[in-house]
Amino acid sequence: MSAAESSPPDHQHGAQRVPAGPHSAGPHSAGPHSAGPHSAGPHSAGPHSAGPHSAGPHSAGPHSAGPHSAGPPSSDLRDAPHVPIPGAGDRVTVGTTVVLPAYNEQECLAEAVERTAAYLTECFDVWEIVVVDDGSKDNTGAIADGLASRHPRVRVIHHPTNLGYGAALANGFAAAECDLVFYTDSDLQFDVRELGGVIAQMLEAGADAVFGFRVYRYDSVLRCLLSWTYNRLVRVLFGVRVRDVDCAFKVFRRPVVQAMALESTDFFIDTEMVAQTARLGYRSIEVGVRHYPRLAGRTTVQASDIPRTLRTVARMWWRIRRLDRKGR
Repeated sequence: MSAAESSPPDHQHGAQRVPAGPHSAGPHSAGPHSAGPHSAGPHSAGPHSAGPHSAGPHSAGPHSAGPHSAGPPSSDLRDAPHVPIPGAGDRVTVGTTVVLPAYNEQECLAEAVERTAAYLTECFDVWEIVVVDDGSKDNTGAIADGLASRHPRVRVIHHPTNLGYGAALANGFAAAECDLVFYTDSDLQFDVRELGGVIAQMLEAGADAVFGFRVYRYDSVLRCLLSWTYNRLVRVLFGVRVRDVDCAFKVFRRPVVQAMALESTDFFIDTEMVAQTARLGYRSIEVGVRHYPRLAGRTTVQASDIPRTLRTVARMWWRIRRLDRKGR
């Protein structure tokens, strides 16, 4: 695996608060870091390919024909010894920021961060975790602060009010300091141990982004149906040719997220990121990842979100159409 080495960041600062309003309203770091600069390396320099959006070897074949089924019976398979995790023990030398947005995740956040920190400590030379508490009404914020006090490489951003999933990701990306930026949700529905293998495929392919797709879905029938419909809608309107646009398992080189002008504050952020990655000429691949049942808490996606999501889709489609007409 080709990567650049650098000293791990030694984050000693605690939480930071973001004013309600736009994605970012102030600096995201509380002070200088003592570890020196993260290596820019060959993998952090702009687009690697100016060609069209690349599906890569992992997207061969037809897109899934309908909502994914729940697969095997619901249980936590993450610790099952018979389930191999590709690349789980591989050493990753390129610096990686893990962004974890969290809204009312008091039952899941501690385990999510502890699992992630343990895996990164074992397998990554340079890493950090950025938890974004999106105005949670439960104890998520306090739990996040406690985790940051115990782990010097864990930082917390607090939104005083709920700004939305997209705003949480945008602020997390702005705070990232490593060469690669990975995000996933805090509800333990993905296994972070798959990250090393995904990054290895990314570097081997010379890609700028990796979009995960769920091999099985452990979600309600309603959520699977909404996702299936939504995926087909965005393919038609935005030309986004990926299997699972709203899968919360994505990796970007940091210059990619820095180049994006993200506007969405809600779940449309996934579509916007995929569309902008292709539009800006960056190369991407798709990699299948396992999906697990939520063990605690509840999803924040409801049927009542449909009208708002459709309005967001229409607004973004019109904006992109105007930009295309202007040749930008």
